[in-house]
Amino acid sequence: MDLFWFIPTHGDGRYLGTTIGGRAVTPEYLQQLAGAIDHLGFAGALLPTGRSCEDAWITAASLIAVTQRMKFLVAIRPGISSVGMSARMAATFDRLSKGRLLINVVTGGDPVELAGDGLHLSHDVRYELTDEFLSVWRDVMAGEVVDYQGEHLNVKGCKLLFPPVQSPYPPLYFGGSSAAAQQIAAKHVDLYLTWGEPPEQVAQKIAEVRQLAAAQSRTLRFGIRLHVIVRETTAAAWEAADRLIRYLDDETIAAAQAALGRTDSEGQRRMMQLHNGSRESLEISPNLWAGVGLVRGGAGTALVGDPDTVAARMLEYAELGIDTFILSGYPHLEEAYRVAELLFSRLPVDVTLPAGSRMVSPVGEVIANDRVPTSAS
Repeated sequence: MDLFWFIPTHGDGRYLGTTIGGRAVTPEYLQQLAGAIDHLGFAGALLPTGRSCEDAWITAASLIAVTQRMKFLVAIRPGISSVGMSARMAATFDRLSKGRLLINVVTGGDPVELAGDGLHLSHDVRYELTDEFLSVWRDVMAGEVVDYQGEHLNVKGCKLLFPPVQSPYPPLYFGGSSAAAQQIAAKHVDLYLTWGEPPEQVAQKIAEVRQLAAAQSRTLRFGIRLHVIVRETTAAAWEAADRLIRYLDDETIAAAQAALGRTDSEGQRRMMQLHNGSRESLEISPNLWAGVGLVRGGAGTALVGDPDTVAARMLEYAELGIDTFILSGYPHLEEAYRVAELLFSRLPVDVTLPAGSRMVSPVGEVIANDRVPTSAS
């Protein structure tokens, strides 16, 4: 099982929908967060993409030198960046990071934002473009010189002079719930991502994508994107969930839902259906809470509970075929530590760090200046 964390380049804080308890995402804060992710033993981190975020490539590149082992899951955007430029960026990042790049293929689901970036294609046509883009990108990254004439792309002599470290290219991650998106996953990518839907819905998605991939003589890995609110007791965890949305009023929720409603993303539509913009009945499946999605686009659900319960729910997803969990919590720095401390020992994760990356020192404060604390029984 791979556990990833999240770098919130669109802002962070203790509460949703308010400046109360908020914090600026400064270079210093990003370095603190990346250092924690690296030090604690997370496999890596996802950086979001879009106009509400700091640029993912520049942000990730700024963190290469302050980290040693974590991987960076960074988006390429078919139709916004050219295929040749995207290949060069990916190869350069992979070399400079010594093979620590993962690629998140994002077709995009907000027509208003996409129009602002100059992309005016309909939903299914964007996925046709993504198909062409990845056909060229994969071959170029693998060292081929590509001539390609399609409905949307026309390239001649597209090639890389400097290859990536990872062969044939950094692994491709991709999420999308529509039929068009699932076809792309089956044909091109290495790992298919879903947002945190109830297990029965996730199981159905996995079965569908597996069948499509088998028709292409391919196999895929599967991952899930979730928030997590884990505390030492179940009661404390649900109290923390309630506090997270304590400053949300009906007007803020309505405005957020109206903005999210303009999307043509099937995944976003499914997220919104889990709560229908209402605070009532936010526990949509045992320990799966949809409160985050009242105002946040994309991943809108959180696993809530004590460590044993949250670990058990994660293992239920693992039994369905999920091997990668991209987690987050508010605020992200503190919650990275909490998740590592409370969950890592309860899950089949390898958090072995390179030799010399941790000082040999007591775990916990020395008792009465005289005795090193022992492990709890």
